[in-house]
Amino acid sequence: MPRSATLLPQLKPMTVEEWGALDEDVEGELVDGVLEEEEMATFLHELVVMWLARILGTWARQRRGFVAGSEAKIVVGPRRGRKPDVSVYLRGTAPALMDTLVRTAPHLVVEVVSPRPRDARRDRVDKIRDYARAGIRYYWILDPQLRTLEILALEARAQYRVAVAHSRGRLRIPGCPGLVLDLDHLWAEVDEAERQQKRRARKR
Repeated sequence: MPRSATLLPQLKPMTVEEWGALDEDVEGELVDGVLEEEEMATFLHELVVMWLARILGTWARQRRGFVAGSEAKIVVGPRRGRKPDVSVYLRGTAPALMDTLVRTAPHLVVEVVSPRPRDARRDRVDKIRDYARAGIRYYWILDPQLRTLEILALEARAQYRVAVAHSRGRLRIPGCPGLVLDLDHLWAEVDEAERQQKRRARKR
């Protein structure tokens, strides 16, 4: 995310094209033509996002696919657009490099849940509907507060079912042949960051 974001004084509903044309310093997702505030990212949130991006990036490159970050604007409806924390495109499905709007459904998207209740509800309720309607095959919800990973798989009638729900261990990931996630390794990295924070606090 940009270091300094600009709030948009929105006077009228906008189209997805107008949303895509906004300056990069203007943050927000598009919900029924209205710019909606994005989640409040913590250091924990970003640490987990980057851990996932490293692993997914390695897996995707081996298959000539690509991983995009949180500024990719994905059209999920006529007047709705989302910016997932991570999105993965398989070989031959990536949008054009100069596109400001993504109209091709990625293979999977990831949202890392933030602690604010409204952010959690958005990831667990609103975005489930949006990503399903957009035809995104897999939706991952990773909650670092609860230390859980849920992987939702798209079924008929544009509805998701829970394909994976785990809090620890090594997981073979559906829809991603050869990909194994070690959640214990992730939580160990989080624990190490917490230990360092406590050591700094004691030294003050």
